[in-house]
Amino acid sequence: MPKDDRDVIEVLKAELDFVDKGGYGRSVRTPFKPTSIFQDSPTCLNFCDPNRTRPCSECLLMEFVPPERQSGDVPCHRILLNRYGQSVADLTGDQIDQEEALRKWLCSAISRIERLRNE
Repeated sequence: MPKDDRDVIEVLKAELDFVDKGGYGRSVRTPFKPTSIFQDSPTCLNFCDPNRTRPCSECLLMEFVPPERQSGDVPCHRILLNRYGQSVADLTGDQIDQEEALRKWLCSAISRIERLRNE
């Protein structure tokens, strides 16, 4: 099965940039459609693909999903975002709180990968 050939750090940086620019905010075109972290991002392999033609197992984010949490429709929602073991699926609060948790995780993951690459 083909894998995502993008660089993981570039994907994470693009996701952070998307979040920082308000990417998960309500759209003027679809103001009543709730957004889904990761799925409604241009970094998603299936972004704007209603048929979801690429399996999540091809996505680079799968390396951050614990093996026991990789099943289900949206495995990227099972990435552990904080020290409390919360994932996107577990987060409560409004969109701003969820995006802040995501932002912190992205910054941490990017720093960790950059450190490892520079060793």
